[in-house]
Amino acid sequence: MSVQRVVPILTVPDVRRAVREHRDVLGLEVLMDHGWIVTLGDDDGHQLSVMSRDASAPVNPDVSVFVDDVHGALERACSAGVEIVHPLTREPWGVTRFFYRADDGRVVNVGTHTETA
Repeated sequence: MSVQRVVPILTVPDVRRAVREHRDVLGLEVLMDHGWIVTLGDDDGHQLSVMSRDASAPVNPDVSVFVDDVHGALERACSAGVEIVHPLTREPWGVTRFFYRADDGRVVNVGTHTETA
């Protein structure tokens, strides 16, 4: 398993306002917009997501880590004994993911891009 991308996620009360702010201050452009989560980025691959409330999970993640083998990542997480707070799920927007809670309480979304159903 290898990590392909890491994206911090900010939980915000107003996604549209946060998008405007980060576009204005950092010059980032919208790369993905699902309404409840928007990922901003630049041509060099730097990314930042802002989110109101996760669409299918019981908690909001603090960071997304995209990997080439999400099943292998889940096996590693289970072997490490971390709490899985969102089970491995094939989401309708084309991502297969799970969440685990790190010892410090932060929630990590581990996923990979998959075909949409």
